[in-house]
Amino acid sequence: MTEEEKKRGEAEIQRWLEVGSVEIPPADVRIVTSGGRRIPVHSTVLASASPVLESILGGPHKGRSRGREIPILGVPCDAVHAFVHSLYFARGRAYDRCVSATEEEMIGEHGMHLLALSHAYRVGWLKRAAERALSLRLTAEGVVDVLVLSQRCDAPRLHLRCLQLLSKDFAAVEQTEAWRFLQDYDPWLELHILQFLHHAHLRRRRQARRKAEQRLYAELHEAMDCLRHICADGCGEVGPSGRLLPAHARPPCPNAVSCRGLRQLIVHFAACDREKRQQHGCRRCKRLWQLLRLHASICDEVDDASCKVPLCIQFKQRMQEREGELEEDERWRLLVKKVASARVMSHLAKRQSQLLV
Repeated sequence: MTEEEKKRGEAEIQRWLEVGSVEIPPADVRIVTSGGRRIPVHSTVLASASPVLESILGGPHKGRSRGREIPILGVPCDAVHAFVHSLYFARGRAYDRCVSATEEEMIGEHGMHLLALSHAYRVGWLKRAAERALSLRLTAEGVVDVLVLSQRCDAPRLHLRCLQLLSKDFAAVEQTEAWRFLQDYDPWLELHILQFLHHAHLRRRRQARRKAEQRLYAELHEAMDCLRHICADGCGEVGPSGRLLPAHARPPCPNAVSCRGLRQLIVHFAACDREKRQQHGCRRCKRLWQLLRLHASICDEVDDASCKVPLCIQFKQRMQEREGELEEDERWRLLVKKVASARVMSHLAKRQSQLLV
């Protein structure tokens, strides 16, 4: 910040004080920066903005604040000037809901120093604004420094945002000088980061596995619809014997890909050698057998005779006779429950899309 910009900022502060005031009291306190600069301020503004500054001003020299100096050291002069500028311009309004573009830019420029100052002097709105500004400007090059600062300044939202960026772009962060410094001088924080990365990896794996399972249940639900469609109406070269409708009169396939796969399974099952199937076991035949059993498990036809899928009644009777006998029945019941849930969710999604149209 140039000298001209500093003077212009002080003039803006002065104009802010003139609003609604006929007589402007003279500045009675000076802020001393690390560079030896002395910024004239008003004790009433400092006391109303920060409880820490209020405690300092209300100390042993209470009532004799004129000419007093408050040192704010350890940060650049420009950052202290921006801190004071923010205290004045936040006076009398809800700062969290009303931040101009110029002020946002200023907070973003001095974000790390303003976060440290707002934490040290307990200026809550400025601390939240600095957190937001730093969150929007995080990069792989500087995320480690911001992470350390967020930990020391008790900024959990910013801390989590830094860890998320580390998890997303750790390969780039590993190449930075800040990460190598952290490895040499703060092994506990390094361990904390690596544990977070490990847990994030496990979460991603669980989410991927859950999505894969949901896709499987949705595909099985589509296969059940296609099985009913093939057995009731016919599809392609496969259909009920003696009742196969002409192509133009058949209802559309629920899913062309699933229908084609099921038709191939049915054709193979009809042509597969029975002795070979019974002695060695045919994987494709077993797959169709399992689909027929799954259909019987979720079939909701009130009258079993009205279901056109083969072996539906036989599978239902067999399941009633063998209920609870095998340990795998629990796993099968869970599969049936998941496919039935996928069926309900599919119907709800279709209904919602129809209502939106």
